[in-house]
Amino acid sequence: MTPYDMIKAQLGTIVPFQNFVGVELLELVDGKASAQLAQRDETTNHIKTQHAGAMFTLGEAASAAAMAAALAPVILSVRPVAAGATIAFTKIAKGTLTAHAKTSVPSNDLLAKLEADGKVAFEVLVDIQDRDKDTVAEMAITWHVSRKQS
Repeated sequence: MTPYDMIKAQLGTIVPFQNFVGVELLELVDGKASAQLAQRDETTNHIKTQHAGAMFTLGEAASAAAMAAALAPVILSVRPVAAGATIAFTKIAKGTLTAHAKTSVPSNDLLAKLEADGKVAFEVLVDIQDRDKDTVAEMAITWHVSRKQS
């Protein structure tokens, strides 16, 4: 099992809310991740589109996976916290959505900063798309990551 497979398998256990909403992690690689959310009655709003809260959860889950994938070599020894987020809804969102997340800084730079300072802050950018690959929302999540205290 690769570190990315381990992260993918564990995120749903560590953050059960994403399972509750129905987020499925698709792929994790160095600093990138994708996740999917099928539209169901539970994720639908009053105008029969994907609920904003469900879309936010999808994007945040993808960002967490990208953050963890970027820090895979040390992920078990750090404490990540989502410190802020912005979201812009750009188009009505119906059906299954896919979130594509990528760290704003290469993983080697993040790891070096973490090693030197004991902490690092960075953004993960997320593009949420519908089945036609049209962007329906854009997000930026700021992560603060520090070494766990002994």
